[in-house]
Amino acid sequence: MFVAIPPREKTPPRWATPLLFAILWLCFTVIALMPESGQRRLLLDWGALSGTLVSAADWWQSLRNGDALRLFSALFLHADWAHLLGNLVFLLIFGLPAERAMGSRRVLVLFLLGGAFANLAAVIAIGTPDRLVIGASGAVSAMIGAYLALFPGAKLGVVVPLGLFLQFVKVPAPLLIGVWALLQLVFTFIGPSFGAVAWSAHLAGFAFGGAFALVARAGIARRLRRKRGY
Repeated sequence: MFVAIPPREKTPPRWATPLLFAILWLCFTVIALMPESGQRRLLLDWGALSGTLVSAADWWQSLRNGDALRLFSALFLHADWAHLLGNLVFLLIFGLPAERAMGSRRVLVLFLLGGAFANLAAVIAIGTPDRLVIGASGAVSAMIGAYLALFPGAKLGVVVPLGLFLQFVKVPAPLLIGVWALLQLVFTFIGPSFGAVAWSAHLAGFAFGGAFALVARAGIARRLRRKRGY
């Protein structure tokens, strides 16, 4: 007597977050090895410059000149190691769970489109011309928004200093991320006092990521229902 053994469902490899991590690290390392004059020229050529998109008289000509591509290329440029490492840490924390839920291709699209949308929002919010917007903070903020939409009941670990000791506690993700989003909103108006940070890009990326994840989750649910014949 032979009994058919159902095949195990293989989980497809998750490659988007590790790939983005490696590319961001590689881009910064290569640029850091360049002479200072070359670094400055590269940032000016590939960073998102305010005034090049929103103030152009001819939108189509602006696109043909490649100004829109700056919104994407700026994601892979960082000012220093602290800027890079902060984005890499949060990319892993929120990108890996989002990738398990949505799949690698969706997370890659989310990073690129969410980051470009965030950079565009920063360029518009700055208003004054010739200000440079660089970094993956907007794209990482999109990952945070997606994580909250996908896992509203999740908890995040936080290390709290209690006197001479450090206590690891779990905090509801909506509370922790909500406080973070509120700070981004506050700093959007008083941010210049705390350094040259594109706070508006964080907010725009966060909103984009939440909306993207909700649409993606609905699409995944419909596909599963069709697959199961519901």
